Amino acid sequence: MERDNDTLKLKNQLCFPIYLCSKEIIRKYTPLLEELDLTYTQYIVMMYFWEKEKSNVKEIGKTLLLDSSTLTPLLKKLEKKGYVTRVRSSIDERNLEVAITDKGKQLKEKALSIPEKMGKCVNLSKEEAETLYKIMYKILTNVEGSDN
Repeated sequence: MERDNDTLKLKNQLCFPIYLCSKEIIRKYTPLLEELDLTYTQYIVMMYFWEKEKSNVKEIGKTLLLDSSTLTPLLKKLEKKGYVTRVRSSIDERNLEVAITDKGKQLKEKALSIPEKMGKCVNLSKEEAETLYKIMYKILTNVEGSDN
């Protein structure tokens, strides 16, 4: 018996439009973030610090779903730009504490217009955006909790 190959068509894949949307949205962010000398991943780390101001590498990675092999060089680059500081914990040297600097806090002012500009680009109503947000986080929770 021959398998139904429709399951492998791109039009039947939920992952494909999610991938395309992610790729295109990040592409739209790029020129806005270039003005701040940030990549998209650096931007989400800075948003984390605009909220938290101080954290450790493990907690940052857990919150942003970034592994240490991605996060460590990223934090080094942000430190080199003067946006964060990295210091070994005095309690446990295995832990690296990261904190936003005044220069990093000042960068927030320059970034304030980005969400509005991206909102116009995406062009969803507030209700549509809230629904999409909830669905995306439901998918993320389900995928994270899956053993497959």
